[in-house]
Amino acid sequence: MLRVSKLTDYATVILTHIGHQPNVVHAATDITKETGVALPTVSKVLKLLTKDNILISKRGSHGGYLLAKPPSETNIATIIMAIEGPISMTECSTEAGICEQESSCEIKGNWNLINRAVYAALEAVTLADLLEPANQQMVKLSFPSGSKKHVSNELKVEN
Repeated sequence: MLRVSKLTDYATVILTHIGHQPNVVHAATDITKETGVALPTVSKVLKLLTKDNILISKRGSHGGYLLAKPPSETNIATIIMAIEGPISMTECSTEAGICEQESSCEIKGNWNLINRAVYAALEAVTLADLLEPANQQMVKLSFPSGSKKHVSNELKVEN
């Protein structure tokens, strides 16, 4: 099973909270009160998202956090990478020398194809999409070239 960490899940909760009022400065304590995510976790997530320029930090007595870009320009792949690091289905896809089989591996290229498809799917979903009700959304996907089978580039998500 593929999963993102709880920290990434909390990041999407925090970002959707901020995304509902993207032009308002959000204090960490207010985010904690309104989302139910503990303050140490909120602080850690805000720091990581600011470091990767997803959020902007405003200092001062009325300081807090704002989105660096509109929700429609912030994709889920970027958010995941800010918290988790590179998106990869296998370790050998992001770092050389980890696997003993690397020099003779016949499927590494195939895993790279899968990695690109997963990345493309995550990149196709934006923070703006998460702000909408999930009952009937359309997400446009762009799959990497080289795929031998035709796959529809639209995915209807229904709850």
